[in-house]
Amino acid sequence: MTLQERDKKHLWHPLKQHQLQPESLAIVKAKGCVLTDENGNEYIDAIASWYTCMYGHCNDYITHSVYKQMQQLDHVMFSDFTHEPAVKLSEELIKILPENQNKIYFNDNGSTAVEAGIKMALQYYYNKGEKRSTFIAFENGFHGDTFGAMSVSGLSVYNGPFEDFLIDVKRIPTPNGTNTEIILKQLKAFVSNHDIAGFIYEPLIQGAAGMKTHEALGLNTILKYFKNQNILTIADEVMTGFGKTGRYFASDYIDTKPDIICLSKALTAGLIPMAITSCTQDVYAAFLSNDISKGFFHCHTYSANPVACAAAIAGIELLKSKDIQNGIKTIMEAHSTFQKRIENHPNIKTTRHLGVIFALDLNTKMERYGDLRDKLLKFFMDSGVFLRPLGNTIYIQVPYVITEKQLQKVYQVIEDALEIV
Repeated sequence: MTLQERDKKHLWHPLKQHQLQPESLAIVKAKGCVLTDENGNEYIDAIASWYTCMYGHCNDYITHSVYKQMQQLDHVMFSDFTHEPAVKLSEELIKILPENQNKIYFNDNGSTAVEAGIKMALQYYYNKGEKRSTFIAFENGFHGDTFGAMSVSGLSVYNGPFEDFLIDVKRIPTPNGTNTEIILKQLKAFVSNHDIAGFIYEPLIQGAAGMKTHEALGLNTILKYFKNQNILTIADEVMTGFGKTGRYFASDYIDTKPDIICLSKALTAGLIPMAITSCTQDVYAAFLSNDISKGFFHCHTYSANPVACAAAIAGIELLKSKDIQNGIKTIMEAHSTFQKRIENHPNIKTTRHLGVIFALDLNTKMERYGDLRDKLLKFFMDSGVFLRPLGNTIYIQVPYVITEKQLQKVYQVIEDALEIV
């Protein structure tokens, strides 16, 4: 019996209607940018397995670092203890995070990083004797699947059955260069009529919305407004962090820095689940008190797992290396050339790229999980490239170590697909 057949007996996969799609491809090996299935077929992983394996699958430097750590300390609870990997990771992260970040809080995944950020904001004001319960977020944002993260997300395709149970959120459009004053008027109305605890946003690019980009200058104006109003800002850099936008973090493009930052995905290079919520000293200070109830009583069993910390430290070391930085620049240049080559294609509505992220919108209306999207996915896989369309958006987010030959194949398969849409 094949892995694919055995899978169907007991497994329930995410983001899938099993009645319509009972099959799941069995992957048995991954190395560099290539996935290999149980029949020996190979696929270029052109989205780095949901933007995690940015240094390539089974990167020798990272796996060796993790192996060494496994021989020394596998796990210990983080409530009463600390350890070298957690301390070193905090030191290395603070070096590359925006300069106002000072404290590191450990979580399990992107959703829980956001969840902790939301709770930090709510309790920040609670500890100061204020009750604030409303958040502001961008339209069509996505921040995760736990309840707080769901609440601030704006994609009803994921949240529909739970909307009656979510916290109060007011939504604004993303800045596009012409609508900043309109957004500011909306914000002033929201702040006047609601007790706003925070503004959460994906800086510069909204992943699940279809890699939609927005303007840095307008976002900076919005952040400055919140800062002047003493309202906390939370940057969800789960997707954008660790070099994907061409800088360490998307927040590096914006003068006004967030109070809280959520990190995961490429944090551990796709090897081991872990996430981090960082914050300023001011946010942290609001939880210091002789009253024990003002502490942040939020915890994950595997917080600061030493092995995951080792993976993250190795990932940061690679990110800062000349080879990886050159790889990022090479991909950015290749994306620019590819964009010029296809932007006038009759089947393309728009194109855009930021860092190693490239996206195009087809001129065809497609459901996010509809038949045409499924046909495109099958075409890509049959062509040996793993690309996962988001509705009518085809996007690329390749590992930094991709070869020129592999990247050109990704481009060619997309061009071939444009002829059959």
